[in-house]
Amino acid sequence: MKKSLKLSLVAAVLLSGLSTYAIDGGNSFNLHVLKTNGKMITFAMNQVQKASISIYDKDNNLIYSENASGKEGILRTFSLEEFPTGTYFLEIQDNFKKSRHEITVTASATVLSPKALQK
Repeated sequence: MKKSLKLSLVAAVLLSGLSTYAIDGGNSFNLHVLKTNGKMITFAMNQVQKASISIYDKDNNLIYSENASGKEGILRTFSLEEFPTGTYFLEIQDNFKKSRHEITVTASATVLSPKALQK
């Protein structure tokens, strides 16, 4: 009886850990901000072969869109020199996931948040 109770407890802990991972990590991409240089940003998504990449302004107006692909991942560099100071959003989507990341443009620099925004 004690042995089955212990096994049930271990199974419950393992399953709750898996479901937490699926909720937190399963709906967004693993975005790596590689560098920022003034108003240029470079980011990578490993193990993503195809995705739609879009940039929206704070009013959710589409500014830029492309379908990106790569054998072992996607690497992109964007120059936001023409963008006025403000907040923008990078949205990445494939057939299974969608994530949105904040871009902050100031007079001298651009910052891309590697962490996806909560919906």
